[in-house]
Amino acid sequence: MSRRRDDVRGGGANRRRYDSGPPGSRGRDPVSHSGKERGGVPGQHDLAKATTQVKILVPGSQPMVALLGRSDEFLKLVEAAFESQIVVRGNEITITGSEGEAEKVAMLFEELLALLERGHVLTQAGVGQTIELVKGDDVRPTEVLGDRVLTSRGRSIGPKTLGQKKYVDALRRSTVTFAIGPAGTGKTYLAVATAVKALQDSDVRRIILTRPAVEAGERLGFLPGTLYEKIDPYMKPLYDALYEMMDADALQRLMERGTIEVAPLAFMRGRTVNDAFIILDEGQNTTPEQMKMFLTRLGFGSKAAINGDVTQTDLPAGQRSGLAVIEEILTDIQGIEFIHMGARDVVRHKIVQDIVEAYRRFSERPASVGE
Repeated sequence: MSRRRDDVRGGGANRRRYDSGPPGSRGRDPVSHSGKERGGVPGQHDLAKATTQVKILVPGSQPMVALLGRSDEFLKLVEAAFESQIVVRGNEITITGSEGEAEKVAMLFEELLALLERGHVLTQAGVGQTIELVKGDDVRPTEVLGDRVLTSRGRSIGPKTLGQKKYVDALRRSTVTFAIGPAGTGKTYLAVATAVKALQDSDVRRIILTRPAVEAGERLGFLPGTLYEKIDPYMKPLYDALYEMMDADALQRLMERGTIEVAPLAFMRGRTVNDAFIILDEGQNTTPEQMKMFLTRLGFGSKAAINGDVTQTDLPAGQRSGLAVIEEILTDIQGIEFIHMGARDVVRHKIVQDIVEAYRRFSERPASVGE
């Protein structure tokens, strides 16, 4: 969208108007709530700093409560994230602040409106993710949050961060995709969703989900039950993802027919798998030899996704992780992509992002003498 001062232009179904200079002459309709006022008048200090005023005209067909939230809960999130003054009067939103930030806040509201027009229902988490994407300057939020990988039971499954969007795009275009990053970044969940979608679209005929069961070590034989009963607890995260995306009865039938298979990594040895979407979870717990074994199972018409967190390996002390060294080995091979995720891609409680980032900083500290 081109930008001019003192101009009114379209932005989807909404319109944006710019005014420069001191913004004290506009009418306001204050409605009090905690923190700031919905439509509160900026103080003198804020007026001195402000250089730009941007107005967003919300279409009359769009309920303001859907955009701003009940009791303005979404509006309060936006106000807390930016220094600009935000005034709501009827279906007009006025943003007053520095030029760069006012533009970002205006784009934020336009993106939220675009999501609503596409049928999305805004939530606190979704608005928070939109704010983070707008602040990041990397991509328009609708390009990320508007991507639907799979619709299951009336619920859309798709990327929520820029890293997740890059991962989903890589899964779609590449033969082999590696996702390396901390827990909570949706590596397994999005891979399973992409695999289920590929099966529904007949792009593949089978889904195989596998992971090493190294946590059991030599103690596996001491666990009660058959081999499958002993292994089953280690496969549970994969079952959980499948049951969220498919009807339980349909999933059971597909598993009985072998269309969907969940098995430990050791069961992949000696096989060649054609026309399948294969997912290796917890890839950091493979040795280099096991990783090579897995990758060479790939047959015609198959795709593979390998996920893991190289900072959380359960391998014996001194044993190298196959995931930790694989990027050095497979560099520049066409059809193979590596996606690295970080704390910003964690879609769990905000404190989990902070924990992941704290561990990253700690791991990068120079070692002290005597350590």
